[in-house]
Amino acid sequence: MNTLVIAGGTDGIGRALAELYLHRGDTVVVIGRNPEKGRRFLDEARAAGAAERAVFVTADLSLLAETSRAAEEIGAAFPVIDALVFCARHYRSRRTETTEGYEENFALFYLSRHLLGQALAEPLSRARHPVVVNVAGPGAGLEVVRWDDLQLSRQYHGGAALGQGGKLNDLLGVSYAEQHGPAGIRYVLIHPGVTATGFSGEYDAETLPHIRSMQRHAKPVEAALPPIVDAIDKPPAEALSAFVEGRRIPVGTSGFEPAAARRLRDLTDRLLARS
Repeated sequence: MNTLVIAGGTDGIGRALAELYLHRGDTVVVIGRNPEKGRRFLDEARAAGAAERAVFVTADLSLLAETSRAAEEIGAAFPVIDALVFCARHYRSRRTETTEGYEENFALFYLSRHLLGQALAEPLSRARHPVVVNVAGPGAGLEVVRWDDLQLSRQYHGGAALGQGGKLNDLLGVSYAEQHGPAGIRYVLIHPGVTATGFSGEYDAETLPHIRSMQRHAKPVEAALPPIVDAIDKPPAEALSAFVEGRRIPVGTSGFEPAAARRLRDLTDRLLARS
């Protein structure tokens, strides 16, 4: 029996993964900000006879303090974690800052994944075949990164924020594999393709019709699961790997430059040190 932690596990792909692994007999820890959805997850687990293997941790992952608190709580309760899966993200048409002063996409889509990965590296390292699965969007070029304005204080656009967030997660994977790969932790970047999830977000009138069209034509959640499940069940041998709709893409290209990953890690460390 394995232990999985799923950030953003109350909806869409994260929720489907939680249900799948509970059904298999594993322990599943779901992190989410909506207590009602968390109670629903626990109630359904109880009805399925899996109450003792289902855990819900309430946390708004756009807030560093709550992310750190959730990681501490999980690390204390589970000395061994087999898989850490990142699914949470939220679209905003208008630039919004959290109460801690960070642009929300940057905080939720990037900083929370950085913090959780670092905080849970020790229990991951104790597993036989530990893996971090980052459901983001590998493959874009480094030109989408605004190095002098990572939080998009100028000329903000929701799509640009998510696009840059995907590339920051690519670089996070490079940095994490460099740091924790020697301990046996595998890092897998996965773009499942456009999937009919809840499309969590707040959309303006111009963007909403496009989102509705995407929802109508997107693949069902079940079709997005196989490459993620494969990565969890049989992590690749390499410290870092990336897949787009099940197709492996190379991680030795310019979009995954170690120098850029170290630059981002340095900027992140300095940013967090000021918090």
